[in-house]
Amino acid sequence: MPTLFRTLAELGEKLESTAKRKAMVSLVASFILELEDNEIEPAISMLMGRAFPKWDQRVLEVSWATLSSVIRKMTNMEINAFSQAFSKTGDVGDAIRIIFEKSKLIKQATLLRKPLTITEVQRTFKAIAKTTGPGSRQKKERLIGTLFHSATPYETKYLVKVLIGEMRIGFHEGLMELAVAEAFKIPLDIVQTASMLIGDIGEVATIAKANGKGGLQKLGIIVFRPTKPMLAQRATNFNEIMKEHGGQTALEYKLDGARIQIHKSGSIVKIFSRRLTEVTESFPEIVKLIRNRIKANECVLEGEVIAVGKNGAPMLFQHLMRRFRRIHRIENVSEEIPVKLYLFDVLYIDGQSYMNESYDTRRRKLGRVADSIPLTEQIVVQHVKAGEAFLKKAIEAGHEGLMAKKLDSSYTPGVRGKRWLKIKRILEPLDLAIVAAEYGYGRRHGWLSDYYLAARDKESGELLTVGKTFKGLTDAEFVEMTHRLNKLAKRKEGHKVIVAPEIVVEVVYNEIQESSKYKCGMALRFARISRIRDDKSPMEVDSIQRVREIYERQFEKKARLHRTKR
Repeated sequence: MPTLFRTLAELGEKLESTAKRKAMVSLVASFILELEDNEIEPAISMLMGRAFPKWDQRVLEVSWATLSSVIRKMTNMEINAFSQAFSKTGDVGDAIRIIFEKSKLIKQATLLRKPLTITEVQRTFKAIAKTTGPGSRQKKERLIGTLFHSATPYETKYLVKVLIGEMRIGFHEGLMELAVAEAFKIPLDIVQTASMLIGDIGEVATIAKANGKGGLQKLGIIVFRPTKPMLAQRATNFNEIMKEHGGQTALEYKLDGARIQIHKSGSIVKIFSRRLTEVTESFPEIVKLIRNRIKANECVLEGEVIAVGKNGAPMLFQHLMRRFRRIHRIENVSEEIPVKLYLFDVLYIDGQSYMNESYDTRRRKLGRVADSIPLTEQIVVQHVKAGEAFLKKAIEAGHEGLMAKKLDSSYTPGVRGKRWLKIKRILEPLDLAIVAAEYGYGRRHGWLSDYYLAARDKESGELLTVGKTFKGLTDAEFVEMTHRLNKLAKRKEGHKVIVAPEIVVEVVYNEIQESSKYKCGMALRFARISRIRDDKSPMEVDSIQRVREIYERQFEKKARLHRTKR
């Protein structure tokens, strides 16, 4: 018998109110066991906040404008009603549930509704994803409206969560792997390995139900199905690296670019981002390069693509991101932002997996198939001073730092371990004032935990925002900061609380980018609070002029983007 979507919504409510991980895992395991074979993957994807499997390149592309239009037509909702509901809950899905519960029109429609099933929801999601071109927004609104008309307010809450990709029920992918292992009585390590190989826990669960432990153990790399990348831990110095790697390590430049996974079969080439999203159309020159130069019929390779200036020096990361977001008129942006590919690993060649081979073996094999495509610059060192000299060389060349790879390490998809370590340049920290804050989502709901950070203009005395962060503080510090900021609150602007700039924090970051978002024209990339500076007054924060100096110093090693006039 088909499973009702209501069952999934009820599970979501139970998970939201359950604090213990073991209890959450058992709830989901029991739910999975009750599903029909064709319901397992879509149900698990929805619980993860996705309409489709992780590797699936289909997207819903449902904007907030589309959603709010549907909701207004169905409920006669006024915009301030949503703002009030959102302020109360901090969750978009919950806010819409409240609006639906209060709507007389929805109550009348609910009496005549036919219960939704998981497969019907999946079918509608597929139809939404297929809807493109002229009139697509109106068609999507009709499809979403049909779903909402058949849903209870609580079901609508979870439909919205999937539509916007924000489930926020405290159940992440690691817990889902535990649930699948428990449901089908399969060792966790086998489930995790399968998930890393084929890139989606929902599909792993489907295979586990059909073929058990043996079915998962037979899985291997599938060309054009991206595999989760192996990850590195951060190291603070070369003594730590040498100790972890037994006195010898391979160092590679850590380029200031974007990691990609390249799949090739015959003349067909596909490129995936580290998040397993296909980005092939954004990089036609890379596709051509791989098709013409790689000495293998079938392969899966890893590399780093960087944006380069006319002098060959790397550009800032933000310019490369324009290439990832662009698929239309790509020839124009390709001329403005040329890219260069460096390869650094090989996972599979012509029917043979290399993931269990040592890093040293993989590197040598990669060199043989790469032809004239450059590999990331590398040396093998046994002494700290040699490592420090190579790090200096990398930074002088405009790169982020180094990767240190244990020579005998196998490739472990999705695992962040010490067999790969990264060491990066450290930019000067900044002391900044908190000038506003927003309440967080999920676990941080109820805490002012998204902080706007500002530097002072020495000439005007004005505090200018240079970024925003929710990273760096402990839960206890979030609670204390919320208490302090509420006392400093001056007014509200939508979801933002404007505060007196009394609290100073030390902030670390990866880079300073050009930005039109803030009045100062700059923004910190990956800002993180490293400590609260109660010893400093607001008058002692760093100046916007210093921020500008650090920004300009980046171009001693980086190339500037020279935009062409059109």
